[in-house]
Amino acid sequence: MTVNIYDDANQMATNLQTLPQFLGLQNAFAALKKDDIAFTMFKKFQTQQMTLQQKQMQGEELTDDEIKEIQELAQKIGDIDAIKNLMEQERQLSQLMDELNQIISKPIADIYQG
Repeated sequence: MTVNIYDDANQMATNLQTLPQFLGLQNAFAALKKDDIAFTMFKKFQTQQMTLQQKQMQGEELTDDEIKEIQELAQKIGDIDAIKNLMEQERQLSQLMDELNQIISKPIADIYQG
């Protein structure tokens, strides 16, 4: 019998969407989008973060001003309840994803430990 691992992965993706951790993140993001100011600040932070990550990946050094600006924005958005809730929901989903990754990659780890 041939196993199509992609079918299993697609089923896992479908199952993931029914879990409390996923639904919590989905609801937290929907709530954030309802707060125009918080959502705008969140998107600005995401954009700046992505820009700085790309710069680092290209081997460029970040300036003190760039670091200061992203830190200040992170502090501002960290005080907004809708963003705090989103971050907590992200943490819970990330924990679940880490656990799933450990399960999935266990056979590979066993090869090297075995």
